Amino acid sequence: MSHRTASRLSRRGLRPAAVGALALSALALTACSAPASGTGAAAAATDLPIGAVDLAAAGCPATVVIQTDWNPEAEQGNLYQLLGPGAVIDAQNKAVSGPLFAAGEYTGVNVEVRSGGPAIGFQTVTSQQYTDPSITLGYANTDEAVQLSAEMPTTAVFAPFEVGPQIIMWDPETYPEVETIADLGETDAVVRYFGGAAYMEYLTGSGILDPAQVDGSYDGTPASFIAAGGADAQQGFATVEPYVYENEIADWGKPVAFQLIHDAGYPIYASALSVRTGELEALSPCLTELVPVIQQATVDYYADPAATNELILRAVEEFDNGWVYTPGVAAYSVQAQVDLGLVGNGSNDTVGDFDLDRVQEIVDITTPLFEKLGSSPASGLTPDDLVTNEFIDPAIGF
Repeated sequence: MSHRTASRLSRRGLRPAAVGALALSALALTACSAPASGTGAAAAATDLPIGAVDLAAAGCPATVVIQTDWNPEAEQGNLYQLLGPGAVIDAQNKAVSGPLFAAGEYTGVNVEVRSGGPAIGFQTVTSQQYTDPSITLGYANTDEAVQLSAEMPTTAVFAPFEVGPQIIMWDPETYPEVETIADLGETDAVVRYFGGAAYMEYLTGSGILDPAQVDGSYDGTPASFIAAGGADAQQGFATVEPYVYENEIADWGKPVAFQLIHDAGYPIYASALSVRTGELEALSPCLTELVPVIQQATVDYYADPAATNELILRAVEEFDNGWVYTPGVAAYSVQAQVDLGLVGNGSNDTVGDFDLDRVQEIVDITTPLFEKLGSSPASGLTPDDLVTNEFIDPAIGF
């Protein structure tokens, strides 16, 4: 497995979602077929009147294709919020599409939300973007954008997460004195993760964890964590594992404690919507109108996620690729995102913008890590190469 593949899995890997997750890896791998370019898109809804936002007139593609990094889930709710009534679920190509709506009004174009992970062979979204030119926007974590900046540069235009959801979790009964990942580093706990993850290079390189205590053999299933009886720690997502391990994995069935990787000093922007850098200028007229629509859809989704979550759950059911996602997890995810400040306005009144000093911090942290791993970023990389607030409407926020 390449470093990039392992790094990708570490962020949106084969995550456990139920007792049946022990079989998830094998089931998901049978479904590894990427959507063909342009497939799965709904027919143009020409009979609908165009509302206040006309994305067709702004030069947006007839179908705005958004590539995510995993199966449908509540973390992607703001994207599914763009879809109006009559969304089309393409189970073969693992995509959901339909007319793109803004505040309940048709915008003149369609939107197609494509799943990642098993649907694209577990490769990075950026790699998929550079393979398939029909993709308009794709997810890219800041550290990944740094790593791939020399060969496949992307520019992020919207940050759906203020704080990334990735965590290290442990058993609070076994380690009652542990409150942080650094505390965990003072114990004998084995910390299991997907090998090759850049954040783990940071945690070990900075002395937060001992290199001797980390184990890159995590395969996305709960088996090893359960078998250790609470002695081991493990990577996860604050939006999934705490609920699932307590409520949906009978062999565990109790709370886990955790700390966000962000709070341990690795403040990436997770799943930032990004374009191929070379196409930024050509897409600018479209993005000027589209990004504020996505901002508002984000606010609207968290205000009332019920209908959109129903679409997400229906898509998971029809995709039928081994990914288990329940209404309980979806509801928990939305609440956790809000309660933990994973979504929000940050230090101002605006949703989705980037703090350039924070981006520079990630460049400074990750550049030597990637150079050590043999995948050097572009020379002289700056925050302006990686992100832009040009299209953000500062008046739109929670």
